[in-house]
Amino acid sequence: NVQRLVITEATETTPAVMESDAAFRMRIQSAFEGMSVAGPSGSYEYFARSASGKVADARATSPAPAEVVVALLSADGDGTANEALINEVKAVLNDETVRPVADRLTVKSAEIISYKIDATLYFYPGPESEPILQAARAQLEAWLAEQRRIGRDVARSAIMAALHVPGVQRVELTQPAKDLVISETQAARCSATEIRAGGTDE
Repeated sequence: NVQRLVITEATETTPAVMESDAAFRMRIQSAFEGMSVAGPSGSYEYFARSASGKVADARATSPAPAEVVVALLSADGDGTANEALINEVKAVLNDETVRPVADRLTVKSAEIISYKIDATLYFYPGPESEPILQAARAQLEAWLAEQRRIGRDVARSAIMAALHVPGVQRVELTQPAKDLVISETQAARCSATEIRAGGTDE
């Protein structure tokens, strides 16, 4: 009985903002993990994500025996979890039905690693290139939304693949200059994108 979480309550003039389909599906898929009181990573992650609609993602790691660190990614701002959200999740995870007595639990915000995307697209000769450019930008935005997770590396090849829509002959990616390796307590955030047309390449 997993219920869709409310991110922002409804007012007299605006409807409630609910968690995304992707976030809802992720919690449904991991719901059985929440039935465990043995303290596996999946159980902590399920309860952390279910604690608040403002939790975009959660990752549990165990750097030492009986020590658990839960990193949170907020749905607000740049993804940094504030103290109120951390305390809300901590209260849920410290419940005796969730946390084994032996586990030492730390809840903290994921470290946000910002980067920019700067790319030039070259097209095959043909019709107007602007619709192709817009399609590439839209596909990149969809990829970025999917990447909004803790521990997801940023691969240059994945960015170029997202931009390589029909009509694009090649992608010249200036930034990021190299792949970004993201740890299990970090989350990458694209702070700006600059996607421009470079003309035809034949």
